[in-house]
Amino acid sequence: MMDFTPIYEEDNVQGSEAVIHLVLDDDTEMECVVIAVFPVEETDQEYIALLPIEEDDDEEESEVLLYRYAEDENGELLLDNMESDEEYDLAANMFQNIINEMMEDEGAID
Repeated sequence: MMDFTPIYEEDNVQGSEAVIHLVLDDDTEMECVVIAVFPVEETDQEYIALLPIEEDDDEEESEVLLYRYAEDENGELLLDNMESDEEYDLAANMFQNIINEMMEDEGAID
């Protein structure tokens, strides 16, 4: 297993949504809702999809953030950047499949 670096301060739940507070490489803090945690068979890794919570109420859509995901022996969340464009593409494709399935289940697409 790889070494993962924790890049969040704490996690909590607001209503029914899990929220993670990320601290980015440039020390910028960002609060994100957890959309999904999912495995990608081809990489033998798990990934997490996060949606930044916007501070202002403009209608601009946020970009989903994808990270490698793991938990340490104490149950602490560990996130890490992906190592290659190929790995990112595999994770992004799996996440898109998850979104498509969710939309089909809700009847949003046929």
